[in-house]
Amino acid sequence: MQLDMLNARFAIDNHLKFVAGRGGFPYAVIDNHYASATVSLYAGQVLSWRAKTMQHDVLFLSDRAYYQPGKAIKGGVPVCWPWFGPDPQGKGRPAHGFARTSEWEVIKTTALDTGATQLLLGLTPNDRTRPLWDGDIEAQLDITVGNTLRLALTTHNRGNENIELSQALHSYFAVGDIAKTMVRGLEGRTYIDKVDGDRQKVQSGAVTVSTEVDRIYTGVDRELQIHDAAFKRVIRIRAEGSASAVVWNPWQAVAAGMADLGDEDYHRMLCVETANAGPDVVKLGAGARHTLAAEFTAEQTGVRS
Repeated sequence: MQLDMLNARFAIDNHLKFVAGRGGFPYAVIDNHYASATVSLYAGQVLSWRAKTMQHDVLFLSDRAYYQPGKAIKGGVPVCWPWFGPDPQGKGRPAHGFARTSEWEVIKTTALDTGATQLLLGLTPNDRTRPLWDGDIEAQLDITVGNTLRLALTTHNRGNENIELSQALHSYFAVGDIAKTMVRGLEGRTYIDKVDGDRQKVQSGAVTVSTEVDRIYTGVDRELQIHDAAFKRVIRIRAEGSASAVVWNPWQAVAAGMADLGDEDYHRMLCVETANAGPDVVKLGAGARHTLAAEFTAEQTGVRS
């Protein structure tokens, strides 16, 4: 849909408008009393969110990110769906599914009574996605921008057969210095260490990063907190519809091999993802729905860097 048509149908004064973004992708730009945010309709991806009380954006977005059809955008909150990680069936399909390289449709925009702004996007089967997935499924992403950022990804199995899927809201968080950052809430949880041959380990104390980290934590049933001492803030992550969380930082060698990530970017980013991954698989019967949601809150602290 052209920008003028999008604005005619869905723009909201003092809340939301559509503009041409990087690579010509249409962006929804949200600016209300509480926060500002940018959402790419390509990939259905939140690229930035900053509460008015925050000095820095809560989300990390690579300066070298691709903005090309068929390429994933590095940063923000990519939607990994309807599978997470490598193709689970070994058919050569792209890692992390096709949602993050698909064009999403605007379904509805709303200025809520609370002062927040709601954007509802949809992804339905099309000629590009049908060869990649046998079942008849659709996704809706409900994005609410206010003094929190809430993302709710709902999968609807429209077919007559049972399906299984994995998924993630692959959130990249901006941090002032990874060496002064820790994640709390995963203490005592078992994780699959993807860097160490998928060995199962148990988290001792808070998660800190001083080397490459790629872990799927299981049995996650509590709020997670990113303590960012350099930016003097705490980012809180409240999840629904999942029992797993992914923590990822590429560190030096992997980052240097990524053309869409700066060599030093690993110092200022950390992915803490709300997921259904590893053994945490969603099973949907015919006609069933499942919602995976994450809500982010950022608070300034008195912590000194």
